[in-house]
Amino acid sequence: MKISGINTYMSKEQHRNLIFVEVVTDEGMTGVGESYSVGPDEAIAVIVQHFSSWLTGMDPRDIEGIWQKLYRFSRFPGGIILMSAISGIDIALWDLAGKISGQPVWRLLGGRCRKRIRTYGHVSGANPSELSNNTNRMINDYGFTALKCFPLQTPQDTIPPWHTLIQSVPERMDAVKNAAGEYVDIAVDAHAVLTDVTQAVMLAKTIEPYHPLFLEEPARPENYDTLAEIVQKTNVPIATGEMLYTKWAFRELLAKRAAHIIQPDICIAGGITEMKKIAAVSESFHIPLAPHNPMGPIATAANVHLCATIPNFLILEYIPDDTEERCDIIDSAVPFSDGYLKIPNKPGLGIELNKEGLKKHQPQTWHRPFRYNEDGSVACI
Repeated sequence: MKISGINTYMSKEQHRNLIFVEVVTDEGMTGVGESYSVGPDEAIAVIVQHFSSWLTGMDPRDIEGIWQKLYRFSRFPGGIILMSAISGIDIALWDLAGKISGQPVWRLLGGRCRKRIRTYGHVSGANPSELSNNTNRMINDYGFTALKCFPLQTPQDTIPPWHTLIQSVPERMDAVKNAAGEYVDIAVDAHAVLTDVTQAVMLAKTIEPYHPLFLEEPARPENYDTLAEIVQKTNVPIATGEMLYTKWAFRELLAKRAAHIIQPDICIAGGITEMKKIAAVSESFHIPLAPHNPMGPIATAANVHLCATIPNFLILEYIPDDTEERCDIIDSAVPFSDGYLKIPNKPGLGIELNKEGLKKHQPQTWHRPFRYNEDGSVACI
């Protein structure tokens, strides 16, 4: 069996595009994967097509060798667009390997450590009342046992001064916590928008009485020493990693003790192959994984198979697959109930693209909207 080509497909969701990769063999078998939507999504599709010429004629079961070829023989390895393309191809190869062997991917990765995958959902709201209502909805509709929120109240136009932002935190946290009840974990995401260590530490101290599951991205990850300083100055678990890729980046983060929890994204970090290695490196530091997973249903399926096999798994981010956009583009989603995803037993990832449904949601060019501080400068938040 040989690889005969690689296809890409894109569809639109509310805030981003979804990018899917299909590896095709000369015997007609296919595997599906997903790349991350980093913004210039068309560039990822071009890279995938470029790699198609590299891989044509190779045995698709040589997953490790293919990963090394794509990474090491790129002129300058790394970069988030390149790694998104590699990740999508890698996930598709694992799906194909499972179908060829007649086994679910988790079986090929060494077998399960658990029987189901705990997830957390998102709650948003422009004010405490909206946060409370959305928290009730996420628990009542989906049964989540953990939720994540943005703690700062930011208007749609001008960002207020820091002292105003930090004063909005307790009321917002109260709204989520009171609506969630005693038995639901609350995580907090700062989205890497805070400007310095002082703000990060102040936010951590403000949310500490709520015993959060973690504080995500209190600083951008370019400087691991900054994250390490925040870890040293707070009592709240610090999580980061969605912007990082490969075991080498995470090894440095972990060696500097710059996080209590890591959050690699399977669509950026290097696919299933590299995520398994990142998990092993973090296990040696006694650090758990809470994978970043805001993308589509193929990414969720890949994460479920991976998380089933790693001993240091904590919790998985989950976007429900019950929207019209998602129902149209897949044959069936990974089963979900009471805040947990079921581990599929079908060969491969156990999920297929609906190519006709993809046509209903054409991709679009997008970017994060710019917002401004009171002095007219571009806002971080």
